[in-house]
Amino acid sequence: MAVSTAEDAAILRAFALALNGPRGVNPQVGAVLLSPDGTIVAEGWHRGAGTAHAEVDALSQLAPGEARGLTAVVTLEPCNHSGRTGPCSEALIAAGVTRVVYAVDDPNPEAGGGAERLAAAGVEVEGGVHRAEGEALLKSWLNVAELGRPAVTVKWAQSLDGRAAAHDGTSQWITGPQARADVHSRRAAADAIVVGVGTVLADDPSLTARESDGSLRASQPQPVVIGRAETPTDAAIRRHPRTPLFYDTHNLSAVLADLRERGIQRVFVEGGPTLASAFVRAGLVDELLVYVAPVLLGGDRLALGDIGVGTIGDAHRLTVSTIERLGDDLLVVASPRPASAPDPQGAQ
Repeated sequence: MAVSTAEDAAILRAFALALNGPRGVNPQVGAVLLSPDGTIVAEGWHRGAGTAHAEVDALSQLAPGEARGLTAVVTLEPCNHSGRTGPCSEALIAAGVTRVVYAVDDPNPEAGGGAERLAAAGVEVEGGVHRAEGEALLKSWLNVAELGRPAVTVKWAQSLDGRAAAHDGTSQWITGPQARADVHSRRAAADAIVVGVGTVLADDPSLTARESDGSLRASQPQPVVIGRAETPTDAAIRRHPRTPLFYDTHNLSAVLADLRERGIQRVFVEGGPTLASAFVRAGLVDELLVYVAPVLLGGDRLALGDIGVGTIGDAHRLTVSTIERLGDDLLVVASPRPASAPDPQGAQ
């Protein structure tokens, strides 16, 4: 059955409703209930972990029996498992909903299968409606569901000859103001910003996202420090608007697992060569941001250290997505190429 004009409009409305909910462990989901003539009867969205899912939130606005014969339009396939709340598929069936339209299939093997359960109960199901828009809305959550951890972006700034600092360790500022402004925008878009304790001790960074005039942006990433040394009580990071998280471990997978449990979906790593190299070496990087300044520093302060490459055959091959000029600097955005992907350079 084709999607009606009212259903098409309702799923766009559901996307807008979804944005009312917090981004965290659970996806942002919106739901709209339509009468047979296409009139909106009720709306709902998911308000956070442990609260009613969007479909149930919308159903709760109706008296018992009022949902019979309605169509539910949802941004994500209704779940089919019991966690802190019951299965949305069962709630829709029990309410007497006769048709469900949704945008994105649930990739979670424990929660998926709602469409099949609904169809088995005689409910008409139409999935994949405005799928691209739905996947864009849920991008971070879908990445976490697929990876089993937050998506990781590693950033560093370097000279044209690959150095992160001068011989004496000074590094402010390798890049210019436009590149630095770009970094602050990306910090604000991340859920967490991660550094090594060595960077905290050497540079005393604030790890805040700031405007060009130095004022704090409205959105601030969760500051995270990894390493076994003690962070001084007067460190700038301790004055961050959000209370820092400290991890006394070198197990990056364990850190990411804990951050995921805290609802963090996007991690921004800019903690110096040691930490950047550790993430690359562990295969835990999804995106690289490399800011290249037209300056030569020489010396041994390399932007990246040991990443486990013993021979050219072990090289970490990348796919460059964009190269952007920011003032006099260049920003190269790249992602690791899957091991099975062919080398476009071919054999040399």
